[in-house]
Amino acid sequence: MTAGSGAVTTAETTHAWRAVASATGPADRAAAEEGVRLAYRLAGLPEPETVVWAESPREGAALVARLAAEGTAGRSVRDAVRTRPWATARRQLFDRLGSDGWAEHWALTGAQLWDGLMMLTERIRTGLIEDLAVTAVASDGATGTPVDEEAAAKQAAAAEQAVRLTLLDAVLGQHDAAWLAAFDGQEGGEALAGIAAVARAAGWWWPYEKTAVVCERPLALHLDEAGRLDRGDGPALAFPDGFALYAWRGMPVPAEFLDELTELTPRRIREEENAELRRVMLEHYGYDRYLKESDAAPVQRDETGVLWRLELEGDEPQVMVEVVNSTPEPDGTHRTYWLRVPPRTRTAREGVAWTFGLEEAEYAPMRQT
Repeated sequence: MTAGSGAVTTAETTHAWRAVASATGPADRAAAEEGVRLAYRLAGLPEPETVVWAESPREGAALVARLAAEGTAGRSVRDAVRTRPWATARRQLFDRLGSDGWAEHWALTGAQLWDGLMMLTERIRTGLIEDLAVTAVASDGATGTPVDEEAAAKQAAAAEQAVRLTLLDAVLGQHDAAWLAAFDGQEGGEALAGIAAVARAAGWWWPYEKTAVVCERPLALHLDEAGRLDRGDGPALAFPDGFALYAWRGMPVPAEFLDELTELTPRRIREEENAELRRVMLEHYGYDRYLKESDAAPVQRDETGVLWRLELEGDEPQVMVEVVNSTPEPDGTHRTYWLRVPPRTRTAREGVAWTFGLEEAEYAPMRQT
C-alpha cells in the first residue's frame, strides 16, 4: 500500500465512522445483539443470558438502576468488554507507530470526530443526570411528608450521584466512533470487533454478567456547522421515548422557550432576566432590529464595549453594555453579549466592572475572556 492510498483509506474510514456517529433512526437490533455477544466472547466471557432494549439512554439508565437494585443483572463487565481491549489495541498501535506516528494517525482519524462527540455525549450525560435525578427525588417525595431544605439537598445530591455511577458503566455505542475510527483495520483492533458491531447498529449500552441493556439510536439529530446541538423549532436531539435535548447554537434552552422565539418583541426580550436566554433571544430577533425597534442609542464606547441606553416610558432607563467575547467559538466566530447594568452607568468600562462587583477604577483585567 502506498502512502497516498493509505491516506485515502484513512479518510474513507473516518468518513464512515462519522456517518455512524450521526446515524439516526431504528437500530439494527439483530446486528447489535450479535455484536454484544461477540464482544463478550472476545473478552473471554459467557454470552449474556438476555439482551434488553431501551428506547433511549434515559430509559436504559433507569432500567439498569432497577436491575442493579434487584440484583438480577450481575456485576458490570464493562472493564473486560470495553476498557481492557481498548487499552490493548491502543498500546499495540502506539508501539507500532511510535509517538509521532500515533499523533499523526490520531489527527487523521479519531481527532476528526473527537470534539463534536465529546460535546454531544457530555450534553447527553448532563440531560440524563438532570432528568433522572429530578425524577428520583420527585418519586421519593411523593408521600407528601414535608422535607426540610437540608434533607432535600442531600436527597438531590444522592440521586445525582446514583445516576452518575450508572453512567460510568455505559459503553457509548455509536458515540465511541472517534476511538473506533482510529482502531479500524489496525493490528489489535480485531479485539474491538464486537464493540464496533454494536456501534454500527445501535446507541449506548450497558454490559453486565447476565444482562446487556442496549439503547435505540436517536430519531433526530440537528447540529450547526460547528458540530453543536442547534435547532430553533424543536428538539435538537430526540429519542423514541420522548427523551429530548433542546439547544440553540450549543446552548441548552427549555423546550417551551423555543415556542416564544417566533413571537418575540423588544419588550419580552427586555423582561428576560436570564442573560444566556436573553442572548439567544437577541440572536434570533437580531441585534440591529432590536435596537432600531427599541429606539436605543449608543451613548459611549471604549475598549471594553459599547454602552447603550434605552429610555422607557413609566420605568427607569434600560442601560446595557454590548461586549464581544474575546475567546472564539469552535467555528471561529465571537459571541456578542448584552449585559444589563444600573441606569446610572456612564461608561462601558464602568458597566463591565459593575458585573464583577468592582468600581471602574478597580477593573483592570489581565486578559479578557
